[in-house]
Amino acid sequence: MDTHNLYSQGERKFNLIKYYQKSHITSIQHFLLKKYVLLTLVLSLLSSCMVGPNYVPPKLVVPPQFKEAKGKKVLEAKRKNWKPIKPQDDIERGQWWKVFNDPVLNELEEQLYHYNQSIVSAEANFSQSLAIVDQARASLYPTLVGAGSVFRQRQAGGSTTIISSSGSSEGTATTNIVPVANTTTIYTGFLNANWEPDIWGLVRRTIEANLSLAESNEALIGVTRLSAQGALAQYYFELRALDKSQKYLDETVIAYQKLLQFTRNQYTSGVASRADVVQAQIQLETAQTSAINNGILRGQYEHAIAVLMGRPPAYFSLKPAILKLKPPPIPLQVPSEWLERRPDIAQAERLVQQASALIGVAVAAYFPTLTLTGTTSAAGHSFHQLIHKPSISWSAGMQLAETILDGGYRAAGVRAAKEQYVAQVANYRQVVLNAFQDVEDNLISLRLLEKQSIVQDKQAADAIYALKLTKNQYKAGTLPYANILTAQISALAAEQAATQIDGLQMASAVSLIKALGGGWVANVALPPKVKNKKG
Repeated sequence: MDTHNLYSQGERKFNLIKYYQKSHITSIQHFLLKKYVLLTLVLSLLSSCMVGPNYVPPKLVVPPQFKEAKGKKVLEAKRKNWKPIKPQDDIERGQWWKVFNDPVLNELEEQLYHYNQSIVSAEANFSQSLAIVDQARASLYPTLVGAGSVFRQRQAGGSTTIISSSGSSEGTATTNIVPVANTTTIYTGFLNANWEPDIWGLVRRTIEANLSLAESNEALIGVTRLSAQGALAQYYFELRALDKSQKYLDETVIAYQKLLQFTRNQYTSGVASRADVVQAQIQLETAQTSAINNGILRGQYEHAIAVLMGRPPAYFSLKPAILKLKPPPIPLQVPSEWLERRPDIAQAERLVQQASALIGVAVAAYFPTLTLTGTTSAAGHSFHQLIHKPSISWSAGMQLAETILDGGYRAAGVRAAKEQYVAQVANYRQVVLNAFQDVEDNLISLRLLEKQSIVQDKQAADAIYALKLTKNQYKAGTLPYANILTAQISALAAEQAATQIDGLQMASAVSLIKALGGGWVANVALPPKVKNKKG
């Protein structure tokens, strides 16, 4: 028999079987690939669906200008002319405080920008909300879990008979039964894939809601920063107003000390009475008390400024300085579109968008969920066998689940989400109304405080001049000391009122800038100055 021919025939049969198996496997792979592509296409088409309402910004009535810009009522817009406000809080506000031309304030605001802890906290909250968005976005993709293990076990096997001679002179033999243990090592690997396609948009609506919340937190950074910057500017100008009052109070105390000494000399000479001396003493002590109270207020404002900059009050101080407290010129025509730059309006609008997306999340609970799973495992008696020639098993399947009865739980969830949306829309509109009120309040405040400042400055100057005349007449002996008391009280009150009005003007200017979202748009020109006509 030709062994070579037999070997060739056997090899051909083996190759034929191998080719058949390979072709069969390839056909199966093509079939599975087609099914996979078809399934992926179907799931992709289904995943393009999102239940729930698509977000539409709420409409609001927006007047073309502010009433108090000219002090005249603006014609009310018809309801059909209402329009949605488009938040533009991402517009660069710049260093708006530089409009006051105060180098010390500029330096303080720069430190606040970097070290204010409320701003740091708001920025951290925003970063946290972005991480939550990434967590929600991860739900769009399948999960793959892998595990590996090594087991080594020792198990007693069957008995083995060993015959051995006893070595006696009689030549007999004995039989011993000894158990033999088997030791095996098993290496295993495991993979589990799980995917829940977002057919109805549950995950995408959740991402939309979380993203809106993140954008709201981003706007909250602007709210916090603008609030801190405005508070710092207001505290600073209040402190400078107290510096101005302190200077006048200190001068008043010195003047009263001289007047008290003069009155005592008059009393010694028999010209003034004992009552005049007591009145002069009381007047001096009253002025000293006012000066001390003024110093207390200044210290408290200084402490507040330090905390805003993220520093302990013990490490911070401001030298007294006398400023000319007059606000910068304010545009008479203020376009209402500037309100769109307010970060609190942007924050409220994005909370409305979040509430709209949460309606879709609640509605998606009505629809079934599809879960695709696949599992494969490999085992071998050595690591090399596990990698190259493992024993493989696998499984794949899908599950479709739907809640049949829930006692009205999902319906209640949808109603709650819709009512939350209504509440957020109302809150958004209220924030806009409050924003208009802020601007109007500060416009009328600045407009009327300017007139009041002119009158009060004139009154203070007249009161100081009257006090000077009264003192001269008292020293000449033509007026009693009571007249000096009256004149001095009037002068002090007038001067303090003038300083207070100056401080209110600066505070209103800062508040107006805050109400407009942090400064005026650079390309909006101020109204031209009207030249006085001669003749």
